[in-house]
Amino acid sequence: MSVDQIKEISVIGSGAMGSQIAMVAALSGFDVKLQDINEESLGKAEKELRFRLNKRAEKGKVSKQEVEEAFSRLTFLSSLEDAVNNSDFVIEAIIENVEVKKELFEKLDKLAPPHAILSTNSSTIVSSKVAHHTNRPEKVCNFHFFNPALVMEMVEVVQGPHTSEETAQTAFELAKKLNKTPILLKKEISGFVANRILGKVMNEAIYLYENEIATAEEIDLACTKALNHPIGPFALIDLTGLDVHYSVREQRYKESGNEEDKPSQTIIDKVNKGELGRKTGKGFYSYS
Repeated sequence: MSVDQIKEISVIGSGAMGSQIAMVAALSGFDVKLQDINEESLGKAEKELRFRLNKRAEKGKVSKQEVEEAFSRLTFLSSLEDAVNNSDFVIEAIIENVEVKKELFEKLDKLAPPHAILSTNSSTIVSSKVAHHTNRPEKVCNFHFFNPALVMEMVEVVQGPHTSEETAQTAFELAKKLNKTPILLKKEISGFVANRILGKVMNEAIYLYENEIATAEEIDLACTKALNHPIGPFALIDLTGLDVHYSVREQRYKESGNEEDKPSQTIIDKVNKGELGRKTGKGFYSYS
């Protein structure tokens, strides 16, 4: 299948990443179905997207007409079958749990048309972990966006050993049609490129924090003012969610067996206290 044959895109999971990926596709002219088993999550996603897009329209980054046209192309659904039965390209954006993803890909394989590409937005769980739970492993790949997907330009496309050249190239070209800048990895590796580099930065930031060498605020300032990073590591963890950071590190540790890949005690303590970052109003920073 070529990229020109992709007319309808399905996004599974209406969290912050899934909902914004769906809107990116809708703004790019595709018919999009956003699915979640939780009706409340779907309602929250639509409300949040309208808020974000209205803000972008106020700033002149997008016209009000473009916003309304995008929403007219975006459908919110709780039925997985209805969400993917006419899909050309599926993007999974659910919880970072390999067993849950395996179950989902088994269902997607049965419900989506035979020609459809099944992709995962995960940067931690490589697609070979789920591909062989389908009858179309050659049509499975990683298609990784960055948070916030409406703003961040990069998409990492990963061609696993099971992924066909055609699938990888189609996904790569689709990223371009979504007005993103893609890179294509020809080998699987957990974390891919950007997050492996970021992981080293975060490891050092947490080391400095836990050893009381500097505060979270001071470390973030060093990264933004000295290294010219757009956001500091602790502010970024708060943005993506400490629970997400915890799950990613746990998954990486299971794969590598390397003690350095485990979540830090600081992260564990905050997750246990429910301090998950912006989503709960408190993480390394407090939010009103």
